[in-house]
Amino acid sequence: MSNKATIDVLIPAINEEKSIAKVINDIPKHLVRHIIVCDNGSTDATDKIARGLGAIVVYEPKRGYGSTCLKGMSWIANLEQKPDLVVFLDGDYSDYPEQMTELVLPIVEGRADLVIGSRALGGLEKGAMMPQQIFGNWLATTLIKLIYGYRFTDLGPFRAIGYDALMGLEMSDPDYGWTVEMQVKAAKQGLRAEEIAVKYRPRIGSSKVSGTLKGTFLAGHKILWTIFRLI
Repeated sequence: MSNKATIDVLIPAINEEKSIAKVINDIPKHLVRHIIVCDNGSTDATDKIARGLGAIVVYEPKRGYGSTCLKGMSWIANLEQKPDLVVFLDGDYSDYPEQMTELVLPIVEGRADLVIGSRALGGLEKGAMMPQQIFGNWLATTLIKLIYGYRFTDLGPFRAIGYDALMGLEMSDPDYGWTVEMQVKAAKQGLRAEEIAVKYRPRIGSSKVSGTLKGTFLAGHKILWTIFRLI
């Protein structure tokens, strides 16, 4: 892959009108071809703001993080020229989009197929993650190492993956298991995976998952179920 790699960015979002402009504006524009905001049923101005900043907006009314990402992937699949790699980035401004340059480098240079932005290795700001999230990530990545022999430190949403590798994973999870499904399948297929340290700050707005006890429980259950289901 050349240093002129074609990169598309997928941003799953729901009711992120207070943050989406910050996310889009901080993306290194010289790196990317398309910024695709995948709207998961927002009732605010998320889509209007995104379009106003030049992003492409696709809609997925079926609720679920994975469903939203799959919708964005479907849009990319219909392009005549496919990207060399895809970056996944949340729309709540908890990640630092400017670190995308570091995130994609191992793939652009041909050293990796998948790169995870690890919050565990990077600078985790106070209040950015709940204790149950930190424990859940540790448990999930420990199980992946024990079962599949791959060492990850995080299930972070900020990640990059080669397009062909992404298609080969045949992703299907519609909700909370999306990130761990990608990492488990990558391990099973023997993809070259790396992690880079990324910074992480408290999100703008309330979390749709960790902000509620029910959401936290469902996410944890689905993540563990996905790890064992794919054995």
